[in-house]
Amino acid sequence: MSFEAWIIATGILVGVSCALIGTFLVLRRMAMLADAISHTVLLGIVGAFLVTKSLDGIPMFIGAAVSGLLTAFLVQLLHSKGVQSDAAIGVVFTSLFAVGVILLSVYGANVHLDIEHSLMGEIAFVPWNTVTIFGVDIGPKAFWMLVAVLLINITMVSVCYKEFKIASFDPQMALAIGIPVMLIHYLQMGMLSLTTVASFDSVGAILVVAMLIVPPAAAHLLTDRLLYMLIISAVIGGLSALLGYICATWLNVSISGAMAAMTGVFYAGAFLFSPSNGVMTKKIRTLKAQKERAV
Repeated sequence: MSFEAWIIATGILVGVSCALIGTFLVLRRMAMLADAISHTVLLGIVGAFLVTKSLDGIPMFIGAAVSGLLTAFLVQLLHSKGVQSDAAIGVVFTSLFAVGVILLSVYGANVHLDIEHSLMGEIAFVPWNTVTIFGVDIGPKAFWMLVAVLLINITMVSVCYKEFKIASFDPQMALAIGIPVMLIHYLQMGMLSLTTVASFDSVGAILVVAMLIVPPAAAHLLTDRLLYMLIISAVIGGLSALLGYICATWLNVSISGAMAAMTGVFYAGAFLFSPSNGVMTKKIRTLKAQKERAV
């Protein structure tokens, strides 16, 4: 594929992968925990680098998963001890992220994993870091990492669809019928951690939050059915990446920033023109009703 095609394909994979796991986080009202984990995985990535002295994908995945699960565990622990949920997230998020930034500043000065790269990302550099198998260049490393994560997310959602659905809409019922809600919780946190670290090279720790939260939130305005919400959020995430790249090349601005901004455009459209919940739709419906009464 061409240089531009690799960038677009990578962005679409980020959007779709984040949308799948982000849907369940939005339904469970855990969007801020997604924000926290998307930052605290930095500590896991730095820890994996310090232990292995390598930036290979598998150590990064393991480090991110451990850090994400640690974040979820500490938040749950503080909440169970009486700390408010938002305060628990704030304490754990800032503490672990600060430790990651300090370690990265001290030990990561001579590698490409720097603070700016980790926070903001640079999708334009993705096509340069390729993978070679048996002497054949098969494409960017970030692309294949995201393909693997997307397949994992699709598999987990397919296998645990019923459990994920019940735990998201009615946790008490899930407990009553024997579904291990806490296991489902930590499984989703692991999926979130893997998705986040795989997206670091393309959109960074900050902008990945937009892909995790905004497409599912927009889809939630358009439908109440979980399956449709998953599909719509994935479509919005993919289209945001495609249209964001087009806008970025046209305006000569940050590609990842334009992709994240495009998710906001889709959300604004859903907020205003959703068939059932749109602000403008409701206003138009009210005006029509008033005209009919007047006639």
